[in-house]
Amino acid sequence: MTESSPHEPRPLAAPGELELSCRLPLLVLFVSAAVWLVIGSTFFLIASIKFHSPEFLGNVRWLTYGRVWPAAVNSLLYGFGVQAGLGVALWLVVRLGDTPLLQRGLVTLGAAFWNLGVTVGALGILAGDSTGYENLEAPGYAAWIVFPGYLLIALFSVLTLHHRRVRPLYVSQWFVLTALFWFPWIYSTAELLLLQHPVRGVMQAVVAWWYSGNLVVVWFGLAGLAAIFYFVPRLTQRALYSRHLALFTFWLLILAGSWPEITKSAPVPAWMPALGAMSAMLMLVPTLAVALNVLRTLGRNYSNLRAHPALLFFGVGAAAFVVAGLVRGLMALLDGDPLVHLTWFSRAMMQLQVYGFFAMTMFGAVYCILPQLTGLEFPWAKLVRVHFWLALAGLVLLVVPLGIGGVVEGLKLRNPEVAFADIMKGTLPFLRASTVGDLLLALGHLVFLTNLVGMVNRFYRVRALSAYAAATADLFKAAEARP
Repeated sequence: MTESSPHEPRPLAAPGELELSCRLPLLVLFVSAAVWLVIGSTFFLIASIKFHSPEFLGNVRWLTYGRVWPAAVNSLLYGFGVQAGLGVALWLVVRLGDTPLLQRGLVTLGAAFWNLGVTVGALGILAGDSTGYENLEAPGYAAWIVFPGYLLIALFSVLTLHHRRVRPLYVSQWFVLTALFWFPWIYSTAELLLLQHPVRGVMQAVVAWWYSGNLVVVWFGLAGLAAIFYFVPRLTQRALYSRHLALFTFWLLILAGSWPEITKSAPVPAWMPALGAMSAMLMLVPTLAVALNVLRTLGRNYSNLRAHPALLFFGVGAAAFVVAGLVRGLMALLDGDPLVHLTWFSRAMMQLQVYGFFAMTMFGAVYCILPQLTGLEFPWAKLVRVHFWLALAGLVLLVVPLGIGGVVEGLKLRNPEVAFADIMKGTLPFLRASTVGDLLLALGHLVFLTNLVGMVNRFYRVRALSAYAAATADLFKAAEARP
């Protein structure tokens, strides 16, 4: 028997082979991400309550606002965000390449290391070891656990992509492959220049802004758009409107997405804020390209949004991406940054980008992937829609009041006759409304986690019963055969 040539096409994977290869690591990643989301939303709720009720948990030094807020951001970005993004990226690599995941045991080990590192980072923040850099609050010693975990997951994802059976690359694979390389580059650079061998003076702020823009806009953009460009055509059973528009979006996102975080009021050379403003305006182009691509892919048959609950999440995610990009671009064009800088408007934009776009997109992806992984429907299918409406209502009550409150706050700060204490009191109604939004989001996250845990429990219970039945079948047959 002769060996086949490496250039001969190999047979497609048998049904179920792909799901079996990545089932365990994906279940670990998705369930862990949901757990961190509940933890993070609890921290967000505590921080929100503290702003209009400072005495709430006032005697617990681990839960002061200065600690619980960065712990909440750390849980959202790294516990849920990057972890869910890695899970979706793994699925897209396996599914689009029609190739089983390589070394699933080591990938699962990488997921365990990632969660251990995020846990160490969160505990370090609560203990007072926060770095003080926005979106990179975890102490440096947590990076020594987080980074190897990421590398294990990313390495075998890239190797799986290299060994794919389907050689032509779909647009989502461009985004996924770039995201897998992008994070270790920006994370290692920020850790080295800010924590291990810190640069001096204002360059620390520049590096922190650069990292934050790369994480929130570029990395989350790559992972989120990869999911949208794959699942929206699949759920609507329509081809993606334009591969070239997607490629155009890809290049402009990675070229212009890193710098909008540098504000005009930053104490840096003038060319840096100018670069930030130009990048924000340039991001209008991929923003409109995404809107056109998604709308033309959906066509005029918007009833699909109601037929597929997951499409509701993708629709909101795409809309939030477009709105966030338009607002950033218009603020740069109208020179509105000095008005809203250091106000609640910044948090509204952060939530719109991270939660409105990325988290909603990940919810839709998880709701699509898990039934294929397990071969089971969700135990409480109606809770998917409950989760959607809770998430949407919470998002609106969080972003809209904080956005309006930030503009009002900025206008009052320009008036020297208004006392600062009065300005802060004037923001309380907006903060109370946002607290209701945080509460609704937390309830939605509990629903999400309940559905995921219920499905995983049901899946392994069915497997255990099947294994027991198979193991005892011969015993019962032998007993029946006796006279």
